[in-house]
Amino acid sequence: MHSILVKFALPALVALAISATSAAALEQNCRFIQAKPDREACYKRQEEELAAKRKPAPATDESKTLETLRQMRQDDDAVYRSINNICRGC
Repeated sequence: MHSILVKFALPALVALAISATSAAALEQNCRFIQAKPDREACYKRQEEELAAKRKPAPATDESKTLETLRQMRQDDDAVYRSINNICRGC
């Protein structure tokens, strides 16, 4: 049981530590820049990167979803029409 715990918990902890370190390093880099204009430029770059990450998916995905739904409805209608033409109890 101990080996199973080490086998799964250790890689999970390493992955967590790496992800937390990179996020923390991103914030701390600007803090230690001495020149005010450079520090402000660094903060602005960070804000732009965060905004880009938070940006919603492009509208093309939504149009593809709508087109897929429209195609599914057409297919369903064709199936229902063919089912209605089947003679029941002839």
